Amino acid sequence: MDRDSPEVEDYEEVSVPEECELAEYDDAPAEAPLEGGGVEWRAGTSDRLTVEALRGTFGRPPVPSGFRMGQEALLFNQTACDYVVERGEEGHESAVIRVYGVTGEGHSVLCRVHGFLPYFYVAAPADWDESVLESFREALESTMAKFAGDERHGAADAVVGVSLVERRSVLYYRPEAEGGKFVRIAVRTPAQLRQAANLLRDGHVMRMPFELYDSTIDHVLRFMIDKDMVGCSWVELPAGSYTPLPDAALLSNTQIAVEVSWEWLTSHAPTKEWLRSAPLRILSLDIECAGRKGVFPEPDKDSVIQIACHVSVYGGSAALHRAVFTLNTCAMIPGVHVYSFDDEAELLQAFRNFCVAVDPDILTGYNIVNFDLPYLLNRAAHLRASRFPFLGRVRLARTQMRKTKMSSSAFGTHDSMVFSIEGRVVMDMMQVIIREYKLRSYSLNSVASEFLDEQKEDVHYSIISDLQAGNEHTRRRLAVYCLKDAYLPQRLMEKLLALTNYTELARVTGVPLDWLLSRGHMVKVVSLLHRKATRVGLLVPDLPRKQGDSGGGGDSGPQYEGATVIEPKKGFYRMPIATLDFASLYPSIMMAHNLCYSTLVRESDVKRLRPEDYVRSPLGHCFVRPTVRKGILSVILEELLQSRKVAKRDMAAATEPFLKEVLNGRQMALKISANAVYGFTGASTGKLPCMEISASVTAFGRQMIELTKNAVESMYPGAEVVYGDTDSVMVKFGDDIRLERVMALGAEAAAALTRRFPPPVKLEFEKAYFPYLLISKKRYAGLLWTRPEQHDKMDCKGIESVRRDNCRLVANVVSAVLRKLLVDQDVDGAIEFVKRVVSELLQNKIDLSLLVVSKTLTRDVEKYEAKQAHVFLVEKLRKRDRGSAPGLGDRVPYVIIKGATKDEKAYMRAEDPIYVLENGTPIDAQYYLENMLRKPLERIFSAVMKRPEQLFSGAHTRSIHVTAPRAGSGITKFAKFRLQCVGCRAAINEAELARLGLTGTALCAHCRQREPEWYRKTLHQAVALEKQYNALWTQCQACMGSCVQDVLCSNGDCPIFYRRRKVQKDITEAYATLARFSDAW
Repeated sequence: MDRDSPEVEDYEEVSVPEECELAEYDDAPAEAPLEGGGVEWRAGTSDRLTVEALRGTFGRPPVPSGFRMGQEALLFNQTACDYVVERGEEGHESAVIRVYGVTGEGHSVLCRVHGFLPYFYVAAPADWDESVLESFREALESTMAKFAGDERHGAADAVVGVSLVERRSVLYYRPEAEGGKFVRIAVRTPAQLRQAANLLRDGHVMRMPFELYDSTIDHVLRFMIDKDMVGCSWVELPAGSYTPLPDAALLSNTQIAVEVSWEWLTSHAPTKEWLRSAPLRILSLDIECAGRKGVFPEPDKDSVIQIACHVSVYGGSAALHRAVFTLNTCAMIPGVHVYSFDDEAELLQAFRNFCVAVDPDILTGYNIVNFDLPYLLNRAAHLRASRFPFLGRVRLARTQMRKTKMSSSAFGTHDSMVFSIEGRVVMDMMQVIIREYKLRSYSLNSVASEFLDEQKEDVHYSIISDLQAGNEHTRRRLAVYCLKDAYLPQRLMEKLLALTNYTELARVTGVPLDWLLSRGHMVKVVSLLHRKATRVGLLVPDLPRKQGDSGGGGDSGPQYEGATVIEPKKGFYRMPIATLDFASLYPSIMMAHNLCYSTLVRESDVKRLRPEDYVRSPLGHCFVRPTVRKGILSVILEELLQSRKVAKRDMAAATEPFLKEVLNGRQMALKISANAVYGFTGASTGKLPCMEISASVTAFGRQMIELTKNAVESMYPGAEVVYGDTDSVMVKFGDDIRLERVMALGAEAAAALTRRFPPPVKLEFEKAYFPYLLISKKRYAGLLWTRPEQHDKMDCKGIESVRRDNCRLVANVVSAVLRKLLVDQDVDGAIEFVKRVVSELLQNKIDLSLLVVSKTLTRDVEKYEAKQAHVFLVEKLRKRDRGSAPGLGDRVPYVIIKGATKDEKAYMRAEDPIYVLENGTPIDAQYYLENMLRKPLERIFSAVMKRPEQLFSGAHTRSIHVTAPRAGSGITKFAKFRLQCVGCRAAINEAELARLGLTGTALCAHCRQREPEWYRKTLHQAVALEKQYNALWTQCQACMGSCVQDVLCSNGDCPIFYRRRKVQKDITEAYATLARFSDAW
């Protein structure tokens, strides 16, 4: 890029530190004295790294000798919950609940809960009474035995009890039918429950099909609901109610292991003092593998060469322990325990022992679910390290992994691994960030840059093998790199309050913490619905997956009209625009109109109700009013929103920073949960879809938006609603009204209109936009004001600045244009800026790093059906050098170059940016102009100027510069190149210079008289390039944490990477030009 280009001002500037900061692990002292810190264990000593030996250094604080197990109450913070099926002394199988947690003093706990039986309900025929139950039980048991193929055990073992109870279904309001008969069926194991339910549903028992209720709820969740226990709550076992687990040392890796009957266990609601969390231990890990050239590491072929671990305590900022396990020798690292091995199996076993000794509650890292953990388990299996896959808190329980389908808006539907590590929650920060944030890239480097404002050295796996094959110092460098990759996820967890927010979400929704990470969003509402239904004596029907009648939905998705979008009146508004928002619109509508499963009335039953007893939605669906029956969803929503008000009030009053963070996480969890209720009713493939509810909600919402628009425009002469979307309307009150007056009018209008809606619907004024750029539906931008003194931020919706399939140039230009339009309010300046960028692009003055697009190779090349640029480039690179070509899982950066013909497809013109830099391959500037810049900029400027296409035509587009390819590359290998004069750029006639007796080939005969001047200019250019290169090099050294080692980073997503390579090439060419000068002068 030209140093005088305005791009330096308007795009990203490289900030170079005055001095290089050393890495945390290089020369910095440990944050706390670590016993044995920096001690290295050599090969052959893995037998000394037993769990007991490692506990001496890394273990939890010991349980006080004065603690009287069983005679004192045991109180602990529950972190995980599961069950295991065991066969008892009498030969019966039973499901034992296992609750894991940590005491307030940091001691780990395993509590085995006995006696809680799986159960479900079926609707009983009207003529059934107690006399039928025994024959029903016998018929069910014999049918189960028959279908299980085990006549001996089924009849006597499976069904523990049946009873006739009075309950109501949560689905539909039935006049004059407020109760019904149901059979409660208790069995021994969840597997038997599923078998019994299927047989009853399909009509195999007593030759009649039964309607099922509460049969699909998970056994752990059923236990938690019945005990009123929520995720991450504090659990108490009263003194004398529990006993120490016999042979606890043989069965458990926890410090305290007990068993109790389920009736004795109690749980404290997460309020006041029970909002606190125990000192949970967090282990963040990262592994490095010995990759082969051009091949992504495979566990059956490539060794695990390093495992880095970073241990911390929840709520504390300092590292508790740092350790690294290396294959072969490694120089010591201050503050880090370094363990070296000659045998890989010993390395893996030592890490496993370390994990058990540290006894973490949370396992984290970046992409550990889909890479690190599967790789370790598969590698251990290949090496037959049989003791490795026992990483959990139950000694004889093997760590399990299975593949499942995961869905996200960022990546769509894809395969992911789910782990069962007894008593430990796997919290992969990559999955957390994908769920919660929409980013351009989800690589650790990009995420760290986004949230921590720091970069990391990105060493390609093909280089890792070279470092491993070096000496103890190169392996030390690899260890430092690995340690940082283990440290950053913990930093991200702390910065983003991930554990705090997920803890509060588990408490609010009532599900185990790990479910929030491994299961879909609907499980949260399932928990809330079943909890409330159980308290009021309602049963949740188990609907078939495919159901076309009321209460069900097909696989095609919801067949109803969505939210209203008022047609936007496009333009650039230089006057304030007030925004009126409905607070929690959809939950408010459901509460205001009592929309619920339990209040929905079938059309055939409506005639039996008085008109004043029900409300009919705009679509014609009927729901009884709260005076007849209050909907269970309304009660859930009221409790959630009321709890949110309390949490926000307590947060404002709190003085302790950590408590403020917890309460903020709680109020956000309550908001998320309330908004999820509407989505649950509209999910056609969910547990209990009900299109009558979801369609009625959106219909009421459309009605309210239209009413608001008409009311505002009638109440305020000259007022105009310029746009409305789902739960908000944007109002222009006039052309010459000051911001303060607009904000006052907005608050006044919101209060007046709120009185027209049924409570708790509330219209609020919280912000105004000034100025406001309205481009189209779902696309607008403006300066957001919540107080008239100063704007809060520039708010953009739907603007194409974060799309991953765009290059950085698009995001930078769009951001700069919006800044000029909105902050500077300089339309002419924005137009001139775009013209300048267009001109520079055509003249090849734009930094190549801004034109790079990067995509991941997610599967084998031959498995791609559509032609894609990065896939085509991989094939091209493999033909050049298979060993250095990108492999599966690699990011593939590319730029689009000029083609040999006009008809050549864009994907065929994708090229490696480094190859382009080194060979001077010309970029297809017209492609970037037409396919990346034009559409987003025309959309923005269509609201500002009449003919936005003028930005891409005119005098500023007539000067075009195309890079000349390097001699000997591509087709130029057949061409003969002549040197150019440094001064006038004329071709050098070397024969003519020789005839005149002139030495040197830098200048033509005409320019020779100014040779000292031209030499000085060329030298100054070379020196300037060296300074620029040194600045970039220093930046990279600061990133990798060393001022004395070579930079090995190959992060193609980092703009500095390409700038450094380009300047390096420019320096070489500058000194080659200097060498052409003669020394005669």
